Amino acid sequence: MEEVLKLKKATYHLWTFTISKLISSFGSQVYAFAISFYILQETGSATSFAMNLICSLIPRMLIAPFAGYAVDKYSRKTIIITAQIASTFAIGGLLLVSLTAGLSLVAIYATTVILSITSTFSGVAFSSSITGLVDETRIQKAMSMNQMSISFAAIGGPAVGGLMYGTVSMPVFLIIYMTASIIGVFLESTMNFKLFAKRKEVIAGEPKESMIQSMKAGLAYLKLQPILIALIWIALFVNFLFGAFQVGYAFILIEKMKMDSTHFGLTEGAFAVGMLLLSIYLSMRKEVKYPLLVGKRGVLCLSVIMGSVALPLLIPMQYGLMFGLYVFLMFSLGATLIMVNTPMQVMMQKMIDDDYKGRVFSILETMGMALMPLGVVIYGFLYDIFPAQWILIGSSLLLIGAVLFLARPSVVRKAHPELGDSKVEKAEAVSE
Repeated sequence: MEEVLKLKKATYHLWTFTISKLISSFGSQVYAFAISFYILQETGSATSFAMNLICSLIPRMLIAPFAGYAVDKYSRKTIIITAQIASTFAIGGLLLVSLTAGLSLVAIYATTVILSITSTFSGVAFSSSITGLVDETRIQKAMSMNQMSISFAAIGGPAVGGLMYGTVSMPVFLIIYMTASIIGVFLESTMNFKLFAKRKEVIAGEPKESMIQSMKAGLAYLKLQPILIALIWIALFVNFLFGAFQVGYAFILIEKMKMDSTHFGLTEGAFAVGMLLLSIYLSMRKEVKYPLLVGKRGVLCLSVIMGSVALPLLIPMQYGLMFGLYVFLMFSLGATLIMVNTPMQVMMQKMIDDDYKGRVFSILETMGMALMPLGVVIYGFLYDIFPAQWILIGSSLLLIGAVLFLARPSVVRKAHPELGDSKVEKAEAVSE
Protein backbone atom coordinates (compact mmCIF):
# COMPACT_ATOMS: atom_id res chain seq x y z
CA MET A 1 0.00 0.00 0.00
CA GLU A 2 2.82 2.38 0.92
CA GLU A 3 4.56 1.64 -2.39
CA VAL A 4 1.35 2.45 -4.32
CA LEU A 5 1.04 5.79 -2.50
CA LYS A 6 4.68 6.61 -3.28
CA LEU A 7 4.12 5.89 -6.98
CA LYS A 8 1.02 8.12 -6.98
CA LYS A 9 3.04 10.89 -5.35
CA ALA A 10 5.79 10.38 -7.94
CA THR A 11 3.20 10.80 -10.71
CA TYR A 12 2.07 14.02 -9.03
CA HIS A 13 5.72 15.16 -8.92
CA LEU A 14 6.15 14.36 -12.61
CA TRP A 15 3.34 16.69 -13.65
CA THR A 16 3.90 19.35 -10.99
CA PHE A 17 7.59 19.54 -11.85
CA THR A 18 6.78 19.86 -15.58
CA ILE A 19 4.08 22.52 -15.09
CA SER A 20 6.27 24.49 -12.67
CA LYS A 21 9.18 24.39 -15.13
CA LEU A 22 6.92 25.37 -18.05
CA ILE A 23 5.46 28.39 -16.23
CA SER A 24 8.77 29.66 -14.85
CA SER A 25 10.62 29.05 -18.16
CA PHE A 26 7.86 30.81 -20.10
CA GLY A 27 8.02 33.84 -17.78
CA SER A 28 11.81 33.85 -18.05
CA GLN A 29 11.71 33.70 -21.88
CA VAL A 30 9.19 36.57 -22.13
CA TYR A 31 11.30 38.64 -19.71
CA ALA A 32 14.58 37.86 -21.53
CA PHE A 33 13.03 38.83 -24.89
CA ALA A 34 11.69 42.14 -23.53
CA ILE A 35 14.92 43.08 -21.72
CA SER A 36 17.10 42.24 -24.75
CA PHE A 37 14.95 44.38 -27.04
CA TYR A 38 14.80 47.18 -24.47
CA ILE A 39 18.61 47.34 -24.13
CA LEU A 40 19.18 47.32 -27.89
CA GLN A 41 16.38 49.83 -28.54
CA GLU A 42 17.41 52.26 -25.80
CA THR A 43 21.18 52.12 -26.29
CA GLY A 44 21.69 50.80 -29.84
CA SER A 45 24.86 49.28 -28.42
CA ALA A 46 25.96 45.68 -28.94
CA THR A 47 28.39 46.19 -26.04
CA SER A 48 25.54 47.00 -23.63
CA PHE A 49 23.70 43.89 -24.83
CA ALA A 50 26.84 41.76 -24.42
CA MET A 51 27.32 43.13 -20.88
CA ASN A 52 23.92 41.73 -19.92
CA LEU A 53 25.00 38.30 -21.25
CA ILE A 54 28.25 38.55 -19.25
CA CYS A 55 26.23 39.44 -16.11
CA SER A 56 24.36 36.18 -16.67
CA LEU A 57 27.30 33.89 -17.51
CA ILE A 58 30.07 34.96 -15.09
CA PRO A 59 28.05 34.63 -11.83
CA ARG A 60 26.89 31.15 -12.89
CA MET A 61 30.46 30.05 -13.45
CA LEU A 62 31.71 31.50 -10.14
CA ILE A 63 28.81 30.45 -7.92
CA ALA A 64 28.25 26.89 -9.22
CA PRO A 65 30.85 25.21 -6.90
CA PHE A 66 29.23 26.84 -3.84
CA ALA A 67 25.79 25.83 -5.09
CA GLY A 68 26.99 22.22 -5.42
CA TYR A 69 28.29 22.25 -1.83
CA ALA A 70 25.05 23.75 -0.48
CA VAL A 71 22.85 21.29 -2.43
CA ASP A 72 24.72 18.28 -0.97
CA LYS A 73 24.85 19.77 2.53
CA TYR A 74 21.39 21.25 3.10
CA SER A 75 17.73 20.66 2.22
CA ARG A 76 17.28 20.77 -1.56
CA LYS A 77 13.64 21.79 -1.26
CA THR A 78 14.58 24.75 0.95
CA ILE A 79 17.29 25.84 -1.51
CA ILE A 80 14.91 25.67 -4.49
CA ILE A 81 12.10 27.58 -2.78
CA THR A 82 14.49 30.19 -1.31
CA ALA A 83 16.08 30.73 -4.73
CA GLN A 84 12.65 31.09 -6.36
CA ILE A 85 11.52 33.61 -3.72
CA ALA A 86 14.77 35.57 -4.18
CA SER A 87 14.09 35.68 -7.94
CA THR A 88 10.59 37.01 -7.27
CA PHE A 89 11.96 39.76 -5.02
CA ALA A 90 14.65 40.67 -7.59
CA ILE A 91 12.03 41.13 -10.32
CA GLY A 92 9.82 43.00 -7.82
CA GLY A 93 12.73 45.34 -7.10
CA LEU A 94 13.25 46.01 -10.81
CA LEU A 95 9.50 46.63 -11.18
CA LEU A 96 9.63 49.16 -8.32
CA VAL A 97 12.61 50.93 -9.92
CA SER A 98 10.86 51.06 -13.31
CA LEU A 99 7.71 52.61 -11.75
CA THR A 100 9.52 55.18 -9.60
CA ALA A 101 12.78 56.19 -11.27
CA GLY A 102 12.57 54.46 -14.66
CA LEU A 103 14.64 51.53 -15.89
CA SER A 104 18.41 51.94 -16.02
CA LEU A 105 21.16 49.66 -17.31
CA VAL A 106 22.64 49.41 -13.80
CA ALA A 107 19.32 48.15 -12.39
CA ILE A 108 18.94 45.65 -15.27
CA TYR A 109 22.51 44.34 -14.86
CA ALA A 110 22.11 44.00 -11.08
CA THR A 111 18.85 42.06 -11.55
CA THR A 112 20.50 39.82 -14.15
CA VAL A 113 23.31 38.99 -11.70
CA ILE A 114 20.81 38.08 -8.94
CA LEU A 115 18.69 35.97 -11.31
CA SER A 116 21.82 34.20 -12.56
CA ILE A 117 22.84 33.30 -8.98
CA THR A 118 19.37 32.11 -7.95
CA SER A 119 18.88 30.08 -11.13
CA THR A 120 22.24 28.37 -10.53
CA PHE A 121 21.22 27.27 -7.04
CA SER A 122 17.75 26.12 -8.12
CA GLY A 123 19.09 24.45 -11.31
CA VAL A 124 21.76 22.40 -9.50
CA ALA A 125 19.27 21.53 -6.73
CA PHE A 126 16.62 20.38 -9.21
CA SER A 127 19.14 18.35 -11.24
CA SER A 128 20.25 16.65 -8.01
CA SER A 129 16.67 15.96 -6.88
CA ILE A 130 15.22 14.08 -9.88
CA THR A 131 15.93 10.64 -8.37
CA GLY A 132 14.33 11.75 -5.11
CA LEU A 133 11.15 12.97 -6.78
CA VAL A 134 10.33 10.08 -9.15
CA ASP A 135 10.83 6.33 -9.22
CA GLU A 136 13.83 4.95 -11.11
CA THR A 137 11.77 3.57 -14.01
CA ARG A 138 10.48 7.06 -14.89
CA ILE A 139 13.69 9.10 -14.71
CA GLN A 140 13.89 9.31 -18.52
CA LYS A 141 10.24 10.40 -18.66
CA ALA A 142 10.94 13.11 -16.06
CA MET A 143 14.01 14.40 -17.92
CA SER A 144 12.12 14.38 -21.25
CA MET A 145 9.09 16.19 -19.83
CA ASN A 146 11.40 18.76 -18.27
CA GLN A 147 12.97 19.35 -21.69
CA MET A 148 9.50 19.49 -23.28
CA SER A 149 8.51 22.35 -20.98
CA ILE A 150 11.73 24.24 -21.79
CA SER A 151 11.15 23.70 -25.54
CA PHE A 152 7.53 24.90 -25.32
CA ALA A 153 8.73 28.01 -23.49
CA ALA A 154 11.53 28.55 -26.04
CA ILE A 155 8.96 28.52 -28.86
CA GLY A 156 6.10 30.37 -27.13
CA GLY A 157 7.99 32.87 -24.95
CA PRO A 158 9.66 34.92 -27.71
CA ALA A 159 6.46 34.71 -29.81
CA VAL A 160 4.35 36.17 -26.97
CA GLY A 161 7.08 38.67 -26.16
CA GLY A 162 7.22 39.79 -29.79
CA LEU A 163 3.43 40.27 -29.93
CA MET A 164 3.37 42.22 -26.65
CA TYR A 165 6.49 44.36 -27.11
CA GLY A 166 5.56 47.85 -28.19
CA THR A 167 1.91 47.42 -27.17
CA VAL A 168 2.38 47.04 -23.40
CA SER A 169 4.80 48.73 -20.99
CA MET A 170 7.89 47.10 -19.47
CA PRO A 171 6.23 46.80 -16.00
CA VAL A 172 3.68 44.40 -17.59
CA PHE A 173 6.54 42.09 -18.68
CA LEU A 174 7.96 42.22 -15.13
CA ILE A 175 4.56 41.45 -13.58
CA ILE A 176 4.19 38.40 -15.89
CA TYR A 177 7.59 37.09 -14.76
CA MET A 178 6.79 37.78 -11.07
CA THR A 179 3.47 35.94 -11.36
CA ALA A 180 5.14 32.94 -13.03
CA SER A 181 7.77 32.87 -10.26
CA ILE A 182 5.15 33.00 -7.47
CA ILE A 183 3.18 30.12 -9.05
CA GLY A 184 6.47 28.18 -9.24
CA VAL A 185 7.09 28.70 -5.52
CA PHE A 186 3.59 27.44 -4.68
CA LEU A 187 3.89 24.29 -6.84
CA GLU A 188 7.39 23.43 -5.58
CA SER A 189 6.29 23.77 -1.95
CA THR A 190 3.83 20.88 -2.44
CA MET A 191 6.54 18.42 -3.55
CA ASN A 192 8.32 15.83 -1.38
CA PHE A 193 11.98 15.94 -2.41
CA LYS A 194 12.87 12.99 -0.14
CA LEU A 195 10.32 10.53 -1.58
CA PHE A 196 12.91 8.26 -3.22
CA ALA A 197 16.09 10.00 -2.00
CA LYS A 198 19.00 7.88 -0.76
CA ARG A 199 21.01 10.54 1.07
CA LYS A 200 22.92 9.54 4.19
CA GLU A 201 21.54 10.74 7.50
CA VAL A 202 23.78 13.10 9.48
CA ILE A 203 24.93 11.37 12.69
CA ALA A 204 24.88 13.52 15.83
CA GLY A 205 28.38 14.29 17.10
CA GLU A 206 30.01 13.46 13.75
CA PRO A 207 32.68 16.06 12.81
CA LYS A 208 31.34 18.50 10.22
CA GLU A 209 33.05 18.77 6.85
CA SER A 210 34.21 22.25 5.79
CA MET A 211 33.29 23.67 2.40
CA ILE A 212 36.82 23.13 1.04
CA GLN A 213 36.90 19.54 2.36
CA SER A 214 33.48 18.89 0.84
CA MET A 215 34.56 20.18 -2.57
CA LYS A 216 37.76 18.09 -2.42
CA ALA A 217 35.65 15.05 -1.54
CA GLY A 218 33.49 15.74 -4.61
CA LEU A 219 36.57 15.83 -6.86
CA ALA A 220 37.98 12.68 -5.21
CA TYR A 221 34.66 10.90 -5.83
CA LEU A 222 34.71 12.01 -9.48
CA LYS A 223 38.25 10.65 -9.97
CA LEU A 224 37.01 7.19 -8.98
CA GLN A 225 34.30 7.27 -11.70
CA PRO A 226 36.05 6.81 -15.10
CA ILE A 227 32.75 6.65 -17.00
CA LEU A 228 31.61 9.95 -15.50
CA ILE A 229 34.93 11.54 -16.38
CA ALA A 230 34.55 10.34 -19.99
CA LEU A 231 31.00 11.79 -20.12
CA ILE A 232 32.20 15.12 -18.71
CA TRP A 233 35.08 15.31 -21.21
CA ILE A 234 32.69 14.60 -24.09
CA ALA A 235 30.37 17.37 -22.82
CA LEU A 236 33.28 19.80 -22.54
CA PHE A 237 34.51 19.08 -26.07
CA VAL A 238 30.97 19.56 -27.41
CA ASN A 239 30.58 22.85 -25.48
CA PHE A 240 33.89 24.24 -26.72
CA LEU A 241 33.90 23.06 -30.34
CA PHE A 242 30.25 23.98 -30.80
CA GLY A 243 31.40 27.58 -30.48
CA ALA A 244 32.17 27.21 -34.20
CA PHE A 245 28.45 26.71 -34.82
CA GLN A 246 27.23 29.33 -32.31
CA VAL A 247 29.35 32.07 -33.86
CA GLY A 248 29.33 30.84 -37.46
CA TYR A 249 25.64 30.06 -38.00
CA ALA A 250 24.27 33.61 -37.84
CA PHE A 251 27.41 34.97 -39.52
CA ILE A 252 27.05 32.62 -42.51
CA LEU A 253 23.28 32.96 -42.96
CA ILE A 254 23.04 36.74 -42.48
CA GLU A 255 26.39 38.03 -43.76
CA LYS A 256 27.38 35.43 -46.36
CA MET A 257 24.05 34.04 -47.59
CA LYS A 258 22.10 37.31 -47.08
CA MET A 259 19.11 35.39 -45.71
CA ASP A 260 15.93 37.34 -44.93
CA SER A 261 15.42 37.97 -41.18
CA THR A 262 12.01 36.22 -41.22
CA HIS A 263 13.49 33.12 -42.87
CA PHE A 264 16.39 33.19 -40.39
CA GLY A 265 13.86 33.23 -37.54
CA LEU A 266 12.07 30.22 -39.08
CA THR A 267 15.31 28.19 -39.18
CA GLU A 268 15.81 28.90 -35.45
CA GLY A 269 12.17 27.92 -34.81
CA ALA A 270 12.86 24.58 -36.53
CA PHE A 271 15.56 23.95 -33.89
CA ALA A 272 13.05 24.36 -31.03
CA VAL A 273 10.49 22.16 -32.84
CA GLY A 274 13.10 19.39 -33.24
CA MET A 275 13.88 19.54 -29.51
CA LEU A 276 10.19 19.46 -28.62
CA LEU A 277 9.26 16.49 -30.83
CA LEU A 278 12.18 14.34 -29.64
CA SER A 279 11.39 15.23 -26.01
CA ILE A 280 7.80 14.04 -26.54
CA TYR A 281 9.07 10.84 -28.20
CA LEU A 282 11.49 10.04 -25.37
CA SER A 283 8.83 10.73 -22.73
CA MET A 284 6.61 8.07 -24.32
CA ARG A 285 9.15 5.34 -25.16
CA LYS A 286 10.94 2.93 -22.84
CA GLU A 287 14.27 3.91 -21.37
CA VAL A 288 17.27 3.80 -23.72
CA LYS A 289 19.18 0.60 -23.00
CA TYR A 290 22.71 1.69 -23.96
CA PRO A 291 22.82 5.48 -23.32
CA LEU A 292 26.56 5.89 -23.93
CA LEU A 293 26.24 4.28 -27.36
CA VAL A 294 23.26 6.48 -28.21
CA GLY A 295 25.20 9.51 -26.98
CA LYS A 296 28.26 8.54 -29.03
CA ARG A 297 26.21 8.15 -32.20
CA GLY A 298 24.38 11.39 -31.44
CA VAL A 299 27.58 13.44 -31.04
CA LEU A 300 28.85 12.01 -34.34
CA CYS A 301 25.59 13.20 -35.94
CA LEU A 302 26.04 16.64 -34.33
CA SER A 303 29.51 16.81 -35.88
CA VAL A 304 28.14 16.01 -39.35
CA ILE A 305 25.34 18.59 -38.95
CA MET A 306 27.85 21.26 -37.88
CA GLY A 307 30.05 20.55 -40.91
CA SER A 308 27.00 20.55 -43.21
CA VAL A 309 26.24 24.19 -42.32
CA ALA A 310 29.18 25.06 -44.62
CA LEU A 311 27.67 23.27 -47.67
CA PRO A 312 26.17 26.37 -49.37
CA LEU A 313 29.60 28.02 -49.11
CA LEU A 314 31.14 25.10 -51.02
CA ILE A 315 28.30 24.29 -53.45
CA PRO A 316 26.25 27.16 -55.01
CA MET A 317 22.53 26.74 -54.20
CA GLN A 318 19.27 28.47 -55.11
CA TYR A 319 17.83 30.52 -52.25
CA GLY A 320 14.84 28.21 -51.67
CA LEU A 321 17.02 25.10 -51.57
CA MET A 322 19.47 26.79 -49.19
CA PHE A 323 16.63 27.85 -46.87
CA GLY A 324 15.17 24.31 -46.90
CA LEU A 325 18.60 22.84 -46.10
CA TYR A 326 19.05 25.08 -43.06
CA VAL A 327 15.53 24.35 -41.77
CA PHE A 328 16.30 20.62 -42.04
CA LEU A 329 19.73 21.00 -40.39
CA MET A 330 18.36 23.06 -37.47
CA PHE A 331 15.45 20.65 -36.93
CA SER A 332 17.92 17.73 -36.97
CA LEU A 333 20.25 19.59 -34.61
CA GLY A 334 17.49 20.21 -32.04
CA ALA A 335 16.33 16.58 -32.23
CA THR A 336 19.87 15.20 -31.99
CA LEU A 337 20.77 17.36 -28.98
CA ILE A 338 17.83 15.89 -27.07
CA MET A 339 18.79 12.37 -28.21
CA VAL A 340 22.28 12.98 -26.78
CA ASN A 341 21.41 14.92 -23.62
CA THR A 342 18.45 12.98 -22.22
CA PRO A 343 19.97 9.43 -22.14
CA MET A 344 23.29 10.85 -20.87
CA GLN A 345 21.51 12.77 -18.09
CA VAL A 346 19.53 9.67 -17.11
CA MET A 347 22.77 7.67 -16.99
CA MET A 348 24.41 10.29 -14.77
CA GLN A 349 21.36 10.46 -12.48
CA LYS A 350 21.62 6.71 -11.89
CA MET A 351 25.42 6.54 -11.61
CA ILE A 352 26.06 9.41 -9.17
CA ASP A 353 25.42 8.86 -5.45
CA ASP A 354 22.74 11.15 -4.03
CA ASP A 355 25.23 12.65 -1.58
CA TYR A 356 27.56 13.80 -4.39
CA LYS A 357 25.10 14.90 -7.09
CA GLY A 358 25.19 18.59 -6.23
CA ARG A 359 28.98 18.79 -6.38
CA VAL A 360 29.32 16.69 -9.56
CA PHE A 361 26.64 18.66 -11.44
CA SER A 362 28.14 21.95 -10.25
CA ILE A 363 31.61 20.90 -11.49
CA LEU A 364 30.09 20.09 -14.89
CA GLU A 365 28.26 23.44 -14.95
CA THR A 366 31.35 25.42 -13.91
CA MET A 367 33.57 23.87 -16.57
CA GLY A 368 30.86 24.15 -19.24
CA MET A 369 30.21 27.80 -18.40
CA ALA A 370 33.93 28.55 -18.57
CA LEU A 371 34.40 26.87 -21.96
CA MET A 372 31.34 28.31 -23.73
CA PRO A 373 32.41 32.01 -23.58
CA LEU A 374 36.02 30.96 -24.30
CA GLY A 375 34.90 29.03 -27.39
CA VAL A 376 32.77 31.96 -28.60
CA VAL A 377 35.67 34.44 -28.17
CA ILE A 378 38.22 32.18 -29.91
CA TYR A 379 35.91 31.35 -32.80
CA GLY A 380 34.90 35.00 -33.15
CA PHE A 381 38.61 35.74 -33.69
CA LEU A 382 39.06 32.79 -36.09
CA TYR A 383 36.09 33.79 -38.28
CA ASP A 384 37.75 37.16 -38.89
CA ILE A 385 40.89 35.43 -40.21
CA PHE A 386 39.97 32.13 -41.90
CA PRO A 387 37.20 31.11 -44.35
CA ALA A 388 34.05 30.10 -42.45
CA GLN A 389 33.63 26.75 -44.21
CA TRP A 390 37.04 25.44 -43.17
CA ILE A 391 36.53 26.47 -39.54
CA LEU A 392 33.25 24.52 -39.41
CA ILE A 393 34.62 21.46 -41.19
CA GLY A 394 37.81 21.48 -39.10
CA SER A 395 35.84 21.75 -35.83
CA SER A 396 33.50 18.98 -37.01
CA LEU A 397 36.45 16.64 -37.65
CA LEU A 398 38.01 17.49 -34.26
CA LEU A 399 34.72 16.65 -32.52
CA ILE A 400 34.46 13.32 -34.39
CA GLY A 401 38.02 12.44 -33.36
CA ALA A 402 37.38 13.43 -29.72
CA VAL A 403 34.22 11.34 -29.32
CA LEU A 404 35.71 8.29 -31.08
CA PHE A 405 38.60 8.41 -28.61
CA LEU A 406 36.66 9.27 -25.43
CA ALA A 407 33.85 6.77 -26.15
CA ARG A 408 36.12 4.03 -27.55
CA PRO A 409 34.99 0.37 -27.23
CA SER A 410 36.89 -0.22 -23.94
CA VAL A 411 35.02 2.72 -22.32
CA VAL A 412 31.71 1.49 -23.75
CA ARG A 413 32.33 -1.96 -22.19
CA LYS A 414 32.94 -0.34 -18.78
CA ALA A 415 29.71 1.62 -19.05
CA HIS A 416 27.72 -1.38 -20.28
CA PRO A 417 29.44 -4.50 -18.89
CA GLU A 418 26.55 -6.66 -20.12
CA LEU A 419 28.02 -6.18 -23.59
CA GLY A 420 30.81 -8.63 -24.43
CA ASP A 421 33.72 -7.72 -26.69
CA SER A 422 32.04 -9.21 -29.73
CA LYS A 423 28.74 -7.43 -29.05
CA VAL A 424 29.99 -3.85 -28.81
CA GLU A 425 30.17 -3.27 -32.56
CA LYS A 426 26.72 -4.79 -33.05
CA ALA A 427 25.28 -2.70 -30.21
CA GLU A 428 26.82 0.43 -31.71
CA ALA A 429 24.84 -0.30 -34.85
CA VAL A 430 21.60 -0.83 -32.95
CA SER A 431 22.22 1.62 -30.03
CA GLU A 432 19.03 0.68 -28.26
